[in-house]
This record gives sequence, C-alpha cells and structure tokens, in this order.
Amino acid sequence: MALVDERRHFSKRLLEALRKARIDASSPTRIAREFNLRYHGSPVTAQSVRKWLTAKSVPAQDKIRVLADWLKVSAQWLMFGAHDSATGQQGWALNQEPRDYGVENSALSRNFERLNESHKKIVLEIVRALLAAENKR
Repeated sequence: MALVDERRHFSKRLLEALRKARIDASSPTRIAREFNLRYHGSPVTAQSVRKWLTAKSVPAQDKIRVLADWLKVSAQWLMFGAHDSATGQQGWALNQEPRDYGVENSALSRNFERLNESHKKIVLEIVRALLAAENKR
C-alpha cells in the first residue's frame, strides 16, 4: 500500500474513533490539549493533530499507543486497520486490559458487604446507571 493510502486510511480510522468516543474532530487544538494530558513525551501541536486528521502525516508509534488507549481502540487497528489478535476483535477493538484502581476485588466485595442495605441499594443504582450510560455510547 502506498504511503499516501496509509495516511488516508489512518486518518479515516482516527476520525471514526474520535466520533465514537464523542470527541469533536473539528477542534485540533482541543484534541492536542487532551492528547498532551495523556502523553509523557514532547507535546504535540494543533498543527500536528490537523495533519493526522487530514492525512498529511501519521504519528509515531508511541503516540499511536496513547491515542489508542485514550480512544479505547487497539493500536493495531488504529495504525493498520487490522484484526486485533489480542482481543480477537476486528476493527473497533476496545482495549480491555485490566486496570488497577487501587482496590482488590476481594476488598471491594468485603467493603460493599459492610454497607447497610440502603447504601448497598444506592451503590447498585449508581453502577446500573453507569452501565446503562456506557451501553448508550
């Protein structure tokens, strides 16, 4: 595949991932700002982001990984549009790596059981509402 085609296909996938993540692709400045909050290297400029969005350039692999994690897609899909063997999903493959929130499941379960019944109901309602909101995305 020609380099021009690779850039064009990357741009399409990036725009799709931004759309699905409900991030306004018409503001490269906002995207750059949000990206830089997550990236630990030299900050990217709005002009760099604009080049990604308009198929003028493709970011380096370390930036691809940060974009993928932020947008909850696989880096492999974002870069190549390929099947992600790690998740077994084609295309829009969510990163489902376990995250450490500083609480073990067993401790969380024990703490939940220590709550009174009305507080347990509140926690369950919050969890259900969050799950419903995620399912609407």
